[in-house]
Amino acid sequence: MAFIKITEQASHYDHLEEMSVLELLTHINEEDQQVAFAVRKCIPQIERLVTAIVERMKKGGRIFYLGAGTSGRLGVLDASEIPPTFGMPNTKVIGLIAGGEKALRNSVENAEDNPLRGWEELQEYQANPLDTIIGIAASGTTPYVIHALREARKQGILTASICSNPDAPISQEAEIAIEMIVGPEFVTGSSRMKSGTGQKMILNMITTSTMIQLGRVKGNRMVNMQLSNQKLVDRGIRMVIEELGLPYEEAKELLQRHGSVKNVLDQFKK
Repeated sequence: MAFIKITEQASHYDHLEEMSVLELLTHINEEDQQVAFAVRKCIPQIERLVTAIVERMKKGGRIFYLGAGTSGRLGVLDASEIPPTFGMPNTKVIGLIAGGEKALRNSVENAEDNPLRGWEELQEYQANPLDTIIGIAASGTTPYVIHALREARKQGILTASICSNPDAPISQEAEIAIEMIVGPEFVTGSSRMKSGTGQKMILNMITTSTMIQLGRVKGNRMVNMQLSNQKLVDRGIRMVIEELGLPYEEAKELLQRHGSVKNVLDQFKK
């Protein structure tokens, strides 16, 4: 039986060029409202993945995202946000995109069709069984991702996939397959829309819940965030004040001395 890509099926809407701006925005929003429900159905698979990631990261493991185009960019984006948000080294969550850094801003012709490059890049990072490889592909057919997952799994590395088509080839290569079925896109085949939105939601869920499980959040606060601008410094000072009941200037001095809210709080536990 032939594999059918829902992501390539015709939009439920037609004659888009004849719609008013209000009609376009309303219909896009109507389609977007389906995404959260599609993601919700995937929670059992996401839970299984996060539980396995946490176990491995506690032993020194890493997360690798692999994708092409929009999928690759979203993986790189999520990875890049982990150090400033949770104070983790940038070596712990790594985003790889077909075509390399150039592909973050420009399309790199045929990059995703190279089936060998994804696994070659993982080998450059010396991927091992403590790591987790997450392949992201809305279509579920990207060779760059599929071959990398296949080879990683042969090496005993935990593999997962995120796609928008049921029974996709990428799912067959992953130990944990997350199939987020959002239906045809508003603009036919434009998987940067609902599929991309759903991917971003799932990536947020994976890394945020993982970082919380690893102790990078206290209460509901980002106590390990990097103090890289005045807004974040002010936020950190307020956290210290709320936790310890200190005057502003004393909280500021402690934060500057110890470098993070968590370090300040740890000092007061001693």
